[in-house]
Amino acid sequence: MAEQELCVVTGAFGYSGSHIARRLLDRGKRVRTITGRPDKDDPLQSKVEAHSFNFDNPGHLRKSLEGATTLYNTYWIRFEKGDMTFAKAVANSRVLIQAAVEAGVERIVHISIANPSEASYLPYFRGKAQVERTIRESGLSYAIVRPTVIFGGGKDILINNIAWMLRRAPVFGILGDGQYPIQPVHVGDLADICVKQGESRDRVTLDAVSVDLFTMEELMCTIAEGVGSYAALMRVPVPVGLFVTSIIGRIVGDVVLTRHEVEGLMEGLLYSEKPPLGPTSLRDWIFEHGDTLGREYYSEMATHYKKK
Repeated sequence: MAEQELCVVTGAFGYSGSHIARRLLDRGKRVRTITGRPDKDDPLQSKVEAHSFNFDNPGHLRKSLEGATTLYNTYWIRFEKGDMTFAKAVANSRVLIQAAVEAGVERIVHISIANPSEASYLPYFRGKAQVERTIRESGLSYAIVRPTVIFGGGKDILINNIAWMLRRAPVFGILGDGQYPIQPVHVGDLADICVKQGESRDRVTLDAVSVDLFTMEELMCTIAEGVGSYAALMRVPVPVGLFVTSIIGRIVGDVVLTRHEVEGLMEGLLYSEKPPLGPTSLRDWIFEHGDTLGREYYSEMATHYKKK
């Protein structure tokens, strides 16, 4: 019997990484993960080999990648916390990419973000662009996949938590004029795109967005209708909205929204002019899952920074 092909997925116990890992397992691949929480209680725990991130020990990281044909990389941070800055995330990513080169990995499928730019004043988008450049200069075969906001299939932070608040608040604020575009992609579609690209060896950069393009105001109205919310939707100045979300964040013990995320949204960075690759309609999905959407709050802090 031929030996199973080994693939490494960073963050296979996380959101997008878990969907990629499951699809690889379904295709008969052997999956190893490199994760910040290798002992996490997760349904995939018994199905994948778990190694810990060790960016301070590149040799250890290289061993975690040895034997793999393809690295599916989901590693990044949503916001800065303590000494974990975007600059540190870029440096860690470079260590990971170099370890993949030295381990003989043939291809990297990397999840980036729509509209990254090294000239951006937003460190999230600037850091993503810097990592992309490192991949292109690495000599590896690569597919860089650029999603926007990801929804569905588990703990999607933005769509679910908007629904959670709409279920509970009598009034819900839409930041600014609400006319900035957003084009989320279903996590299953994103995983399908990534796995398909893992089977190729062409060097490509792809935008991963769905068939539905909303303004932020339209999206809020759609979510409210889908979950049966009676909240009054009103436009509010950005400073007011950020102040209110910071209070909610203290209540739930999480970072609900950052100023950089708002600025990226309002600058139209979370949509693409390229043809959509994700066939799942967010509008249809919201109405199909309206009964369960937003029933519980999904905490970014609890997911990624929970004390062991």
